[in-house]
Amino acid sequence: MNHTTILLIRHGETAWNAVRRLQGHIDIPLNEEGERQAAALGRALAGEQLDAIVSSDLQRAMQTAKAVAAQHKGLALRTDPQLRERAYGVFEGMLYNDIEDEYPADFALWQARDVDAVMPHGERMAESFRQFYDRAIAALHDVAVRHVGQTVAVVAHGGVLECAYRAARGIQLDSPRDFQVKNASINRFDVTDDKLVLTSWGEVDHLAPAAKDDII
Repeated sequence: MNHTTILLIRHGETAWNAVRRLQGHIDIPLNEEGERQAAALGRALAGEQLDAIVSSDLQRAMQTAKAVAAQHKGLALRTDPQLRERAYGVFEGMLYNDIEDEYPADFALWQARDVDAVMPHGERMAESFRQFYDRAIAALHDVAVRHVGQTVAVVAHGGVLECAYRAARGIQLDSPRDFQVKNASINRFDVTDDKLVLTSWGEVDHLAPAAKDDII
C-alpha cells in the first residue's frame, strides 16, 4: 500500500484574522501574534522527523512554513498555489458584517452552505465550495503521491483544513461545520491509497494564549 503521513498546519494569525476581514487569495502577512505562533510551531516540530515541507504560496502560509523549515536544516520548502485558501471574488478584503450588508443574497447562500454557489467575481475569480474542495483535496493527494513513505509538513489555510477534515470523516459538504480550525494548529493525517485518515486534530498545546479559531 502507498502510505504518506501529512502534518497539515494552518498559518499563524494575521491582522485581518483578528478583525474578521475575509482574505481569500489576498496576500496578507502574519501579524506579531502570528509570528509568535509560527515560532512556537517551529519549536514544537523541531523533534519531528520530517522529510519535506510544502506550503501554499501566499505569504501568511509561507512565513509559517519557514519557521518550521528553520528547525529542519537541509529541507527545502516547496510552494504550491493549489493549497491556497478558497477564492471569494468580490468578498475578499471585506469585513464579514459589510459583506452581509452589501451582498445580502450572496451572503445568505454562503452562510446556508450552498456548495455550488459562486460569489460575485471581483479582482479575482470566485469559486464555489465544491470547486474549492476538489482543488484542495487533489492538492493533498498530490503531496501524498510525491512523498510516498514519508512524513510531510503541509502549511495551508483554514478552508483547506476544513476540506481535509470533511474528506477524512466523510462529512457532507453542505453540513454545518461543528469543528474548530485554529491558527498554527497541527493536524495529522495518514494517506493510504488516496484515502485520508485523521489521526489527530487541533494540536495547539505549543501555543499560549490559545490559537484564534474560525476566521478564514
